[in-house]
Amino acid sequence: MASLDINGVAIQDDYSETFSAQLCRVLITSINEKWALEAATETKGIGRSATAPPCEATLERLIPANETPDGRPGYVIQMMDRKLETLAKCLALRIRKGTVPNPQTSVFDWLPEQFAEDHIDLEGSVIQRFGDGFENEVEMFDNRLMYTVPRMDGTFHVQRKYAVTEAVTGGMFLILGDSVESALASAEKSLDAAAAIPEVIVKCASSGSKVGAANYTDMVATTNHTYCPTLTDHPDSQIDSSVKCIYEIIVSAPREDSVRAGMKAGIEAATSCDGVLAIHTANYGGKLGKGKIQLHSLFS
Repeated sequence: MASLDINGVAIQDDYSETFSAQLCRVLITSINEKWALEAATETKGIGRSATAPPCEATLERLIPANETPDGRPGYVIQMMDRKLETLAKCLALRIRKGTVPNPQTSVFDWLPEQFAEDHIDLEGSVIQRFGDGFENEVEMFDNRLMYTVPRMDGTFHVQRKYAVTEAVTGGMFLILGDSVESALASAEKSLDAAAAIPEVIVKCASSGSKVGAANYTDMVATTNHTYCPTLTDHPDSQIDSSVKCIYEIIVSAPREDSVRAGMKAGIEAATSCDGVLAIHTANYGGKLGKGKIQLHSLFS
């Protein structure tokens, strides 16, 4: 296999296995950044993993007040699920539990319409019905169809329809470090670099998983024992005893070229840190997804 070093760190000649998911982008605004972030954080909730409900959700970025429909600061959340029906239910649930209770919040569709392949309609959902018949449909904020829902602090504005597109998720690489400190510092720098790419969302995971299980029959995903530093003596291990800590960086975006750009930026940042021994990835014979992103191809 061809060798490749970035910043003196070996890059494994293998591919990350990506899969498609239905994606919507939601903008949550409020009277100031404090409450916008509070609402967005609660709405995102337990959105770290795609292997269990509710749907995956990630805080993307801050949108300044001069760029939002209502002239107030807000945060964008990307939500994803393999099934559109599940995404629709989770979108309504997340808004109801995370956004509705927070002060002065409003919710807008934030996926450009030119990327829309489908739509989620909140008509009949728990969001509309929370208004108990006192809600109204009004065109406002540059011809957006909004529900206006009476609330104790005034009116909750929430857009009725949300564009959905098929996104690419699971672009992944592993940072192999010689200590917890070096691996984590590298991961933090990698996250910042990848997140700077427009539309990209990126996460760090300590619980890298494999499809299925080696010892249980009822698990969708379990710990990736081949990359656990405490199991280097296991015959399946892909690492040696010099590796003390590994963090998994997962990159997703509406389009593959953005995923690739995020992975490239993340790897370049990660390898600039001391204590990084190698960059690997993992795949599962098509069980996770049909897409392939070769690590070496990111730099060709």
